[in-house]
Amino acid sequence: MSLYTSLCSSVLFPLHEALKKHSTVRVRKAMERSQWLGVDEIRQAQVKDLTRFLTDIGQHVPYYRTLFAALDFNPGQVTSLADLARLPLLDKPTIRANLDKMRAEDAEGLARFNTGGSSGEPLIFYIGSRRVSHDVAAKWRATRWWGVDIGDPEAVIWGSPIELGAQDKIRLIRDKLLRTHLIPAFEMSQEKLDGFVARIRQIRPKMLFGYPSALAHIASHAEKHGVAMNDLGIKVAFVTSERLYDYQRDKIQTVFGCPVANGYGGRDAGFIAHQCPEGAMHITAEDIIVEIVDKQGKPLPNGELGEIVVTHLATRDFPFIRYRTGDMGILSDKACACGRGLPLLEEIQGRTTDFVVARDGTVLHGLALIYVLRDLEGVDAFKITQDSLDKTSVQIVKTDAYRAESEQRIVAEFKKRLGDTVNVAIEYTDYIPKERSGKFRYVISHVKP
Repeated sequence: MSLYTSLCSSVLFPLHEALKKHSTVRVRKAMERSQWLGVDEIRQAQVKDLTRFLTDIGQHVPYYRTLFAALDFNPGQVTSLADLARLPLLDKPTIRANLDKMRAEDAEGLARFNTGGSSGEPLIFYIGSRRVSHDVAAKWRATRWWGVDIGDPEAVIWGSPIELGAQDKIRLIRDKLLRTHLIPAFEMSQEKLDGFVARIRQIRPKMLFGYPSALAHIASHAEKHGVAMNDLGIKVAFVTSERLYDYQRDKIQTVFGCPVANGYGGRDAGFIAHQCPEGAMHITAEDIIVEIVDKQGKPLPNGELGEIVVTHLATRDFPFIRYRTGDMGILSDKACACGRGLPLLEEIQGRTTDFVVARDGTVLHGLALIYVLRDLEGVDAFKITQDSLDKTSVQIVKTDAYRAESEQRIVAEFKKRLGDTVNVAIEYTDYIPKERSGKFRYVISHVKP
């Protein structure tokens, strides 16, 4: 660790957080101790914290006070994590309908946030200082797993207009002091890509952070133009907010010459899990309780695929309890070789809208269609939209290497997977825009699995 990094990590950033009345430093240090506890010890701590959390919001949050009374639910009698199943799932429509009642009556200094709306209407919600401290601490701990600390040069390749619009003078000064460099990658034109590559080479970051689609696209551009990026001393590329595909991981690792660490979470749900150098996705168990549920909302045992539902224990000012993420995943019983006792997410398979449904009702992951296009010569970019069981649309940005017979192959392969009677409509375009959130989604299905 350089002298300047040490100064930032131990003096400048703690001072910054103290001025904002955040407990980030204390929380991160506590997390670095608790991560080594045994599985049973962590679970016992979760039950204790859950009981305290539910009791608190039952007294101070109007929505849950009313709900607990209607269900005859006594938070003080919670004795296991399984007791959470007695409460209903929380979804976006419920939050929208009860926005004011979801806030704690004694909450102070709440900040208004909203999701990017990549899967529909944005969600407005509120975050208190306790949650901010815990979320920042969770990310800080995870980056330290990879030998990167606050103050190390970091290139943040981001595409969301929300973050970009939040840049004020104070934040710009803070980022400059902490050597965090924001690269607004919402637009991916050839000229912009040249600039991104040059900027990263200039920064020589210890860590890259951003959407996997953006990092993979920049890596492909650098590789295509013969620009070396593996000589910059990058220790890790942290990716988040989108599903990480194997070919993206391979491209980023090869071009930038560093491992890729996956981070799973969201603006609404918080930092749910991070990947350690041994490859496992560790859940932030100090703050997050993860359940996997079936279509009826019933909890599934470890090893079975279902929707990821989270309870964030640091959200007492605006609680997220059994919140439906819309993502599919699998919990694991395995222990990680790193020795941490934090529970593991075995798989994260993307949003429910990343799955497509064949004409006969068979549910397929979007990868079944993605691979048809990804491995086809002359396809520079693409987006697949399942409009209905009878129609699937494909947008393609093609290059000179694209052959006329490729269209017939795409249609044939899609029909093979979706059904012979499905209409596969192909549209050629010069540019495929990202979602309003800045993310890029390869597959969107309007058919519920």
